[in-house]
Amino acid sequence: MLLRLIFVFVFCSLQIIVSAQKITVVDRTTGQPIANVAIISQKPATSVTTNIHGQANFAEFKYADSIVFRHIGYQRRVLSFAEAGKLQFFIDLSTARFTLDEVVISANRWEQNEREIPHRVEKINMQQISFANPQTAADLLNVGGYAYIQKSQLAGGSPILRGFATNRVMLVVDGVRMNNAIFRTGNLQNVISIDAASVENNEILFGPGAVMYGSDAIGGVMDFHTLSPKFTQNGHTLVNGQAFTRFSSANHEKTGHLDFNIGMKKWAFVTSFSWSDYDDLKAGSKGNEAFLRPNYQKTENGIDIEVENDDPAKQVYSGYSQLNLLQKIAFRPKENFDIDYGFYYSSTSDAPRYDRLYLSGNDGKLVNAEWYYGPQKWIMNRISARMRSDRGIFDQLRITAAHQLYRESRHDRKMNNKKLRNQYETVNAFSANFDLDKKLNDRLTLFYGSEAIYNLVGSEANRTNIDNGEISPVNTRYPDGSTWQSWSLYTNAKYHLNPKMVMNAGLRYSYIALEAEFDTSLFQFPFTRASLGNGALNGSAGLTYSPVLNWKIYGSLSSGFRSPNIDDLGKVFDSEPGSVVVPNAGLKPEYAWNAEAGAAFTYGEFLKADLSLYYTLLENALARRDFSYNGSDSIIYDGVLSRVQAIQNITKARVTGIQGSVKLSFGNGFGFRTILNYQNGKEQSDDSLKYYPLRHAVPLFGSTHVTWEMKKLRLDLYTEYNAGMEFEDLPLSERVDATPYAKDKNGNPFVPSWATLNFKAAWYINRTLTLNTGVENITDKLYRPFASGISAPGRNFIVTLRAHF
Repeated sequence: MLLRLIFVFVFCSLQIIVSAQKITVVDRTTGQPIANVAIISQKPATSVTTNIHGQANFAEFKYADSIVFRHIGYQRRVLSFAEAGKLQFFIDLSTARFTLDEVVISANRWEQNEREIPHRVEKINMQQISFANPQTAADLLNVGGYAYIQKSQLAGGSPILRGFATNRVMLVVDGVRMNNAIFRTGNLQNVISIDAASVENNEILFGPGAVMYGSDAIGGVMDFHTLSPKFTQNGHTLVNGQAFTRFSSANHEKTGHLDFNIGMKKWAFVTSFSWSDYDDLKAGSKGNEAFLRPNYQKTENGIDIEVENDDPAKQVYSGYSQLNLLQKIAFRPKENFDIDYGFYYSSTSDAPRYDRLYLSGNDGKLVNAEWYYGPQKWIMNRISARMRSDRGIFDQLRITAAHQLYRESRHDRKMNNKKLRNQYETVNAFSANFDLDKKLNDRLTLFYGSEAIYNLVGSEANRTNIDNGEISPVNTRYPDGSTWQSWSLYTNAKYHLNPKMVMNAGLRYSYIALEAEFDTSLFQFPFTRASLGNGALNGSAGLTYSPVLNWKIYGSLSSGFRSPNIDDLGKVFDSEPGSVVVPNAGLKPEYAWNAEAGAAFTYGEFLKADLSLYYTLLENALARRDFSYNGSDSIIYDGVLSRVQAIQNITKARVTGIQGSVKLSFGNGFGFRTILNYQNGKEQSDDSLKYYPLRHAVPLFGSTHVTWEMKKLRLDLYTEYNAGMEFEDLPLSERVDATPYAKDKNGNPFVPSWATLNFKAAWYINRTLTLNTGVENITDKLYRPFASGISAPGRNFIVTLRAHF
């Protein structure tokens, strides 16, 4: 009787264990759990998907002899139930080195297979971001190797895509455009408002994206997707997150970050916090001495003086600090409907405009005693509702409404001048997006929607006496109370001509209106009011062809446009020493026409290669040129006789270029990849019709990596490089504003070529702790990237300790 009871107890216990059997799937290198792994068996016919912890119920697979583990980012693995048991139901998957089937969102604002997209799209995922350890979102864009980043100061970063930058490229965060009415033709710093530590992935859509994104998307679209709330999948409250602290030696960076997710059945929350503090950046020691800081200014006993720099490699007055907060709340009352709200906050400290602080006059003396940006603040409230339906006019509907508040200011004072000029700008940006998709049949899918945008610009200015605090009025940078509005409708169709060929075609109509009133009490404008209304019809058509699974060949034609904004039409500012930009009410939109062709192929898990060729023609191009003001070519501005300039529609500009990469996997964890970008940009002079180099067409640049991975360890030895530019190759604007450049034997500015050697490593100690280390610019090269106003970091040691929970 006792034996019989023992037998029954053991049998029941085994049944409970089997019925509760779970399997865990993790990344082979990092040891981190992999969500959404499909686990499939034919006999018995069953399937499950892993949750956020990489776990799934495995009891139904007990008698299976062939179980497939499949995830789009990992290599397929097949095991029997017995083999899984020998691994203690703890399965690791290797990263898929090469695939043509990445899922991207930026092309049609909905998830889509990259194989079906006739444009170049590059994706940077969270694992790449964590390994690269970028300090800012501008540095994050550089991780992929295809975006060029210009910096006027440490607190900045202006992305350049295919020869276009600033207000000719688009920034998008969680489906909301960041470009606003005062995005300028000069270099922009707004991308650093995005917290690199809260980005889940980033996509760069190259070429005109006007059909999906409207005005400004000429060179490309940078689409950032931040942390999203995760719901529980097993009924138990889900709590997970990460924290890290990082130190970098070149600017004594101290960064701390924490994010965590709380997920329930119907509610989910994600919170993110980052704080960074940067000291003055130290440049390299081996290179052109023009990039050093031999002296700097300071104020002693009320007098501005020049001081010799004890360490010329230290770029005095370049440091700053930054705070980022993110809070999202998601509510899912039923499976086919969810709502999410997001609050985004970013603020910097005062940030010195470094390239204006080493500016010297004809006498060799420093010009400015102070020049800094006040805190750059960005606040966004965003709410989105998403519905899924298998009938009616849509399969998926997403409505997104957002309000963004931008605050920025500029403060400058000449040496031994007691008056500090202060300019304050705000933009209230409201937007609403309606995005829908509908699969009409097995071949045809339709994407369509609308967008409405309203920007209200506030601009104030004064001059403060630093001795007695007396405040006097000065003219504002922009016309206060001006508005910029846009209304758009779009549609895009994806049609499978046959199993190997997919066609995409789309249209968008946009109408943009601008209103500005000018105060003539302080600056005698030749007009008191400006009003613009422009309509634009843009289109795109492309074809992808996959003759076999490991090939993709594509081509596309597309158009883009940019309607003048408040910065183009209504700004008054000193663009460079001896020049002043004045308003021009006669502006028209600029239009881009683009052709692109490319191919990509893979050879097993050994090789992936891709190549893109493109040509962009920009007509009615907006650029800064000499102008006349009330019949004069020069005026007194801020006490200086200055040449008058204005943004104008010059004749045209063109860019041709090549982007390509080769990636190899040699086995045993060894890998190799190289990326190259070449572009040739020209703009036509409006007087002689001669072509000159385009301002944002950068010299050839690229990177080459040798990598090695094994369980718990990843290493990367790489070089980044940039070709030089002779004086004749520089844009006309850069020849005039020559201060940031080295000088050749004739005293003319030029850009020296440069290359750096770098090393990074990650040790995945366990599922909780990761240690990242690295050395950038090992040889301590002294260099300054093209068009930048601050020298790049010298030898830079990086240490990050990261904890997952």
